[in-house]
Amino acid sequence: MADNRDLQKSAQRIGSLVQELETIADPAARSRSKELIQLLLDLHGAGLERMLDIVFRSGDPGRQVIDEFGQDSLVSCLLVLYGIHPEDLQTRVERKVTQIQSKLLKMGAEAELVSVQDGVVRLRVKVEGHGCGSTKRNVQSTIEESIYEAAPDLTSLIVEGLEEPTASGFVAVEKLLGSASPMQTVVLGGEAVSPQSHR
Repeated sequence: MADNRDLQKSAQRIGSLVQELETIADPAARSRSKELIQLLLDLHGAGLERMLDIVFRSGDPGRQVIDEFGQDSLVSCLLVLYGIHPEDLQTRVERKVTQIQSKLLKMGAEAELVSVQDGVVRLRVKVEGHGCGSTKRNVQSTIEESIYEAAPDLTSLIVEGLEEPTASGFVAVEKLLGSASPMQTVVLGGEAVSPQSHR
């Protein structure tokens, strides 16, 4: 089974390939390529939604399975992409901030969720003493990795209280697909390709 780093690389490669569709000179070929992607998204989204409905109808055990799906990093990302995650953005971020507190405390830091509004997640971090640059970079990296894992659909992550912010290497879903809002549409050459258009 591929680890999260391999999956992240695959996701980035998919994003690059989707963007390369714009370079296809033949309009008919470009249109057919976009149609193929849309049909695949529709089929996968409808299938995932049907699977969740079947599991949900099995009662409490099914609801527990759906909760576990929502907490698995890969499955959660897919559910977010198709707009069928059982939890909203704020709930996922709140849980992740709580989960990483002990790890941050070991680094001499503490994170507080300030707000989640219009897809923008704002955190405030306090680091004991002045903290060296490497400590702050480790704290920043830990926070970014964790929050993007739980909420790949966020539009922006703002971490207050850390100087010298560093790039995490993580790609939010909307950046991966090249759209302003991942839960709306992927725009390819003026034509919209949406993971939720099956709904």
